[in-house]
Amino acid sequence: MLKEQSGTHTAAIDELAHARRVWRSVALYLFAAVIPGSVCAAFAVELSPASGATQVCIDTPLSITFNQQPQLGTSGAIRVFQLDGTLVDAIDLADPGSRKRTIGGAVSDNGTPHLFNYFPVIITGNTAAIYLHRQLDYGQAYYVTIDPGVLLDGEGFAGISNPQTWRISTKLSAPPPGTNQLTVATEGTGDFCTVQGAIDFVPAGNTQAVNVNVRKGTYAELVYVVPTKPFITVRGEDRDRTIIQYTNNNTLNSPNPSTDTVNRCIQQRIPNGPDFFNCWRAMFGVEASDFTVENITLHNTTPFGGSQAEAFRGNNDRILLNRVNLLSFQDTLRLQTSGFVTNSYIEGDVDFMWGTGAAFFQKSEFTALHSAEWYTQVRNPQTNHGFVYIGNRFTRTAGVADNSYYLSRIEPLRFPFSEVVFINTAMDMHIIPVGWELDPKPATTCAQAPSIHFWEYHSTDLDGNAVDTSNRLSCSRQITDAEAAQYSDPAFVLAGWVPNTLNATPATVAPGPTPGPVAPGTRVTVNWSAPSGHSTRDFIGLYRVGDPDTALLWPQFTTPGTTGTVNFTMPLAPGQYEFRYLVPNKTRVASSNIITVVPQ
Repeated sequence: MLKEQSGTHTAAIDELAHARRVWRSVALYLFAAVIPGSVCAAFAVELSPASGATQVCIDTPLSITFNQQPQLGTSGAIRVFQLDGTLVDAIDLADPGSRKRTIGGAVSDNGTPHLFNYFPVIITGNTAAIYLHRQLDYGQAYYVTIDPGVLLDGEGFAGISNPQTWRISTKLSAPPPGTNQLTVATEGTGDFCTVQGAIDFVPAGNTQAVNVNVRKGTYAELVYVVPTKPFITVRGEDRDRTIIQYTNNNTLNSPNPSTDTVNRCIQQRIPNGPDFFNCWRAMFGVEASDFTVENITLHNTTPFGGSQAEAFRGNNDRILLNRVNLLSFQDTLRLQTSGFVTNSYIEGDVDFMWGTGAAFFQKSEFTALHSAEWYTQVRNPQTNHGFVYIGNRFTRTAGVADNSYYLSRIEPLRFPFSEVVFINTAMDMHIIPVGWELDPKPATTCAQAPSIHFWEYHSTDLDGNAVDTSNRLSCSRQITDAEAAQYSDPAFVLAGWVPNTLNATPATVAPGPTPGPVAPGTRVTVNWSAPSGHSTRDFIGLYRVGDPDTALLWPQFTTPGTTGTVNFTMPLAPGQYEFRYLVPNKTRVASSNIITVVPQ
């Protein structure tokens, strides 16, 4: 069901799964022929990393691929040894403790290291991927053993007992200290094989901008960033084919609040209860400030009905989500402090955009997956704004009924200052005429919600026709032109912060998902954002991808505001093009997505 709801992303995921199997085929072995007596029957199997591989990432997953789908047993162990026989790690299927590990240096509010529940072995198709509890060491050689019964393939796989069968050696050393460009690649050709491995490399107390460049591939991992690692950008090579995914949710990783006093969250935004334990369930969780995620897909693969399951949780100031796909069902995106979301696609069902923070959303698409649900639940305090949406589209998948979906809901007696503002929003017919909900209902009335901001301005249907708002909740409001102008400024919403962003969309295409190729001469709209007071000599330039900043094809200057748009006509020559934001000293501060011009 989850794949069906993921729409266009399903094909990309399947393609990447196939690609991953292809590179593993380099490690093809016929065990019965190569290691006589090591298995009880002849069968084809692939190992990754291949036996004898050198320069292996210290954070590499291990995988073994059969000629049919294996089953995971209930007993036995997978062990990793140094060549002298020293045990480095063991995954014991009969030991519940083997299904726990630390991630990213996470600690609870009392400083105790937090252990996440995780899946040490994940079977996808014919491949069993093995995820150790720890990283390996640089400049070391290892061998792997697998007990009989750990993996059952139907052809008598007896495990791996011979220390010669699966040997690997790791990279000799880490990147030099201070390296600020890190590459992550599934096939092991980068600095790291996982996003978490790259983030772990960044030192605590980091003060420089660090780019984690993630190559195309599917990365099955939980990611957690501690507060001491700000100024990191995680940037995918291809928005739809660079995928970080994992199954994490409230059932798997939220301790019992009545009995657990060890695993409480740090940086609780709502004290005395609601924020004690729900910080561990996100697929990608960030406690650091000044963090950017760009040009990538984050997919929490928790199935429908599998409890709250954030694809991304940001719990500090100045979180930027630029050109991202966020996929889950309940609680897809959680922003707890200040966030800027632009030119992105987010899907879910229950409260799938929520949090306590001030967040500014623009030029994005938000897709409802099931009827009778809510887009948002915003719990901001009086001290900051809530969620503000400017020029977005609210859509639905097939099967979501007309008049079945709310824009937002809140319990005003618990969160009396909830603010949700929709300005120039295009929405499909699934939005219920009343628009907004006060909980618990029907007991809660507008008389109990005097400070709630359920506000709208110029809402339309997807064809641009004005929406009838005459039946909206009585304490919601259609705001004035002046109020709409004020809330359309991200500096007003985000306490002065506005990041530099740049995105290009063909004029005939709605912003949000990745735009496809265009014909020569196509008109393209480029939307930008910039800090207050930026120079009016800042300019947006059109370039061929790969050309230096001096090879400008055509410029257009920005305007004094914090956001704006400019229009370009794409060249007649086929090729890949991008737009760059340059300040007067010719320093590049932002780049757009790639627009591919194809011949007619």
